[in-house]
Amino acid sequence: MAGRTSSKTSSSDWEFTEAIDGNVAAIGQIDLAGREDFTLGLSFGDSLHATTTALAQALSLPFELHRKTYVAQWREAQRDLPDMRRYTGDNGLLYCVSHNLLLAHEDKTFKGALIASASIPWGEAKGDEDLGGYHLVWTRDMVQSASGLLACGNNEIPRRALVYLAVSQRADGGFAQNFWVDGTPYWQGLQLDEVAFPIILAWRVWQAGCLAEFDPYPMVKGAAAFLMSEGPVTLQERWEEASGYSPSTLAAAIAALVCAADFARARGEADLATFFEEHADFLESHIERWTVTTAGTLLPGVPRHYIRIHPVGPHDLSADEDPDAGVLTLANRGPGDPVGYAAKNIIDAGFLELVRYGIRRAGDPLVEDSLRVVDATLKVDTPFGPCWRRYNHDGYGNTADGGPFLGWGKGRGWPLLTGERGHYELAAGRDARPYCRALERFGGRGAMLPEQVWDEDRPELGIRLGKPTGAAMPLVWAHAEYVRLVRSLADGAVFDRIAPVADRYLTRKGRRDLEVWKPRRQVRSIARGHTLRVEAPAEFRVLWTHDGWKTRTETSATDSGLGIHYVDIAVDHAQRAPIHFTIYWLANVTLRAFERTANTWEGRDYVVDVR
Repeated sequence: MAGRTSSKTSSSDWEFTEAIDGNVAAIGQIDLAGREDFTLGLSFGDSLHATTTALAQALSLPFELHRKTYVAQWREAQRDLPDMRRYTGDNGLLYCVSHNLLLAHEDKTFKGALIASASIPWGEAKGDEDLGGYHLVWTRDMVQSASGLLACGNNEIPRRALVYLAVSQRADGGFAQNFWVDGTPYWQGLQLDEVAFPIILAWRVWQAGCLAEFDPYPMVKGAAAFLMSEGPVTLQERWEEASGYSPSTLAAAIAALVCAADFARARGEADLATFFEEHADFLESHIERWTVTTAGTLLPGVPRHYIRIHPVGPHDLSADEDPDAGVLTLANRGPGDPVGYAAKNIIDAGFLELVRYGIRRAGDPLVEDSLRVVDATLKVDTPFGPCWRRYNHDGYGNTADGGPFLGWGKGRGWPLLTGERGHYELAAGRDARPYCRALERFGGRGAMLPEQVWDEDRPELGIRLGKPTGAAMPLVWAHAEYVRLVRSLADGAVFDRIAPVADRYLTRKGRRDLEVWKPRRQVRSIARGHTLRVEAPAEFRVLWTHDGWKTRTETSATDSGLGIHYVDIAVDHAQRAPIHFTIYWLANVTLRAFERTANTWEGRDYVVDVR
């Protein structure tokens, strides 16, 4: 072996060779010596000695004893699992396997770290230099998994996950897009829903009475402050590709802020609770204005529906907020494919998150019309049940000839979206069992739910309608969605519904007269009778006028206690002239595309039209 060194260890039955040439390669040989069966032990370690020692220790005990211990441990893990067989169509098979998979995807060294999948999508096209994969912690997927375990009656791992997230939180209150199990960030995107989800998990664990001695409130306050400072535009939505106003991201942010308010009120911080709630109200009252088209052409006769995302660039401080006017640049497009589409004609079903948490009512005509467009555009009927693509013109999937995704392809059906639809149908008072059964069939004999299934039937290419593609399998998020759907069927209500959110928005208790001006969102107009809240993450004073500077008022900002300061300017019902204001900064402000120095006037007028 020129250029290599090797070492060998052996016994009468087996031989192990380690070859080193920059990387480590291993070759195992087993001498059957005329036997028809044998026991194979597989061991890992950071050195030859550690690996062979562990292997020898394992082989020193009979296989049947190992098997008995292994089965006993898994049975112990299932001991307190609620019996949900009557709510399933496969006698609880997928439910039990899903629960086991959720347990198995917690890291054994860094407790509470739940990865997205132990698989690597399209692994046949990956090399050793491709470090990424789904064996990372995504806050979104992790919270979905922890919530799934809560639905299974497991309180310990969700608490560990919460502790892990609190330790992994950035100093500014945000969270990395994803990170290795040791907390080292990997991708550098900013996704506001991934900041919102830890707050929601903290609230769920609190309500379940299983926080023990852990106090998540500092993490909750930091994350809530981050949502308010950085939002409402997210740099990436849940599909990690586009920036703007996203229905699903807004749903998570609104729910998280109401949960944060619940925490604050329980701690006796009533003013802070109101501040959280009012910002949630501001977001809630703008959902349709930001994310609903009135000129869609995807389905004749249905021009008004939710869109996937209303695109706004990260440095656009005074964006046009008309969802009919935006152009969305799509990711993962192939050579020669168009990349820019009218945002009003790109749809996904992310708006269903508004119903899941209790922000919008199931059966709402706008929601139902949007689902008609979703079904006409994205639905895939398979022999196993219905499935949906993420959004139209999606390029994240196998290529047209069945080859692996190499930066472009065609997005196929996602079983987890079948679960999301099942939750909506249950909330709407319709039968959700067919969606549960479809997920069980997508799991197949191995009960492993894939990230994507084929949306066509081309057996000559190995493409079978409804069967797994080369994407991730299992996708733990899909398994978490399934167990929550089973739990929801058992409860007769959506497990993820958040009571204080539904109480506030389904009964119209939230205020709808608040307009927020921020350095990152310099609003252009406000309605008469509303309140203009000027908000910034630093101390400041506002000099403002309602009559073209004939008179003027100077107001010092109020400190919310979160590092966010604000001034409220009431706009009279009789107001006609624009509101003019300028700012005197008492502290430095450093934001994305916005920097100011302390003890200086803004040097410009901001104008907010009154309509």
